[in-house]
Amino acid sequence: MNFHTPELVVSAGSPEEAEKLLSAGADAVTVGDGRYALRVPGNLSMPMITDVVRIAHGQGKKVYVALNALLHQEELNGLDEYVRQLAQSKVDAVVFGDPAVLVAVQKTAPGLKRHWSTETTSTNWRTVNFWARKGASRAILARELSLEEVIGVKQQSRIPVQVQVHGMTCIFHSKRPLVSNYLHILGKGDNKQEQLMVLKENTRSGQHYPIIEDHNGTHVMSHEDICMLEHLGVLIENGIDSFYIEALGKPLSYNCQVVSVYRQAIDCLAKNPQAALDPALLDAIKAVQPTERPLGTGFYFREQVY
Repeated sequence: MNFHTPELVVSAGSPEEAEKLLSAGADAVTVGDGRYALRVPGNLSMPMITDVVRIAHGQGKKVYVALNALLHQEELNGLDEYVRQLAQSKVDAVVFGDPAVLVAVQKTAPGLKRHWSTETTSTNWRTVNFWARKGASRAILARELSLEEVIGVKQQSRIPVQVQVHGMTCIFHSKRPLVSNYLHILGKGDNKQEQLMVLKENTRSGQHYPIIEDHNGTHVMSHEDICMLEHLGVLIENGIDSFYIEALGKPLSYNCQVVSVYRQAIDCLAKNPQAALDPALLDAIKAVQPTERPLGTGFYFREQVY
């Protein structure tokens, strides 16, 4: 008996990255412009997004554009035109959290598919189905859900479900430029090199939390990288539609290796979700995993220690 083959999605920071990640085995890439996107690995202009679409569609693959920021008044200026240009570029869907994006799409490009994202905490099936009735064509579930909760949402969802299976996650976001404010108090100005910081906790020795600051504020990221490679079978068996790899904070060589490994695992398990995976696949990820970032399973099986 053959099960469905979930889509494999990865974030990309440039057309060149997108091309290599798609060639490594991704079915789709998520890209974005920092004006409207949270935590994308690179800011892509409209011509660059159009180039990514050309590359992906040439391989029979897809492009999703992140518009997942929570927008303030000033960001609404130009949003309708941006959405119109995305539709003209023939992107396959936009990822949204703020209803303002939904309104812009309905007004400007009603045929453009909409993926509702975790920024508005998609943690139960009733909320997922609410957004489905509003026009969402996919639910990207919150990283805080357990495996049991993910399966429960999928069983009741009216639309396809996506979950993250690999990479770092955001554990705190503030619109405030906390790092710049801190450096200003110290009298260090706004030196961008000095903003490459990590947060440490006295009670958790050896755990470092990367801090990213950009146009949309300050983001504190997880100490661990999610790695659900050994548990993909149960996700496939329960019908999860799309798997996401977060490429943020990793070199392209690492991300290509991870995508290739997950591609092999998915293709194997789609035929038999209960099959035993080749241990060499996990070893291939461990071989490139940064020593300071352990692999874990986030909230899937335990309370996260981030």
